[in-house]
Amino acid sequence: MKKILIVDDEPNIVMSLEYTFKKNNFEVFIARDGQEALDLLKTESPDVIILDVMMPMVDGFATIEQIKKDDRLKDCKVIFLSAKNKESDIEKGLSLGADLYMTKPFSIKKLVEQVNGLVGL
Repeated sequence: MKKILIVDDEPNIVMSLEYTFKKNNFEVFIARDGQEALDLLKTESPDVIILDVMMPMVDGFATIEQIKKDDRLKDCKVIFLSAKNKESDIEKGLSLGADLYMTKPFSIKKLVEQVNGLVGL
């Protein structure tokens, strides 16, 4: 079973993504901000991380910088899912090592297709 970590501070998005990915046979982990995600990643190695940019404590950009420094997580795919939709934000996210940058509002169906593609399903 593939593992996915959802890092977002918007409860409705988290609930929707958690339900959708469980239904698609993923083991789902949740973090409400970047620091909670980094703490969880000390013990878990998900296949995919869905990461918001604007969050309390540690934002998504700072979070991915820490993730990419961890050799244990080097094969983990990262998808930014953010309301920050300026070209400069997208370029920054991709330059920090994200595999994909999707903007909100988003299509859950398209997100699931992208995740499945990244993990080879």
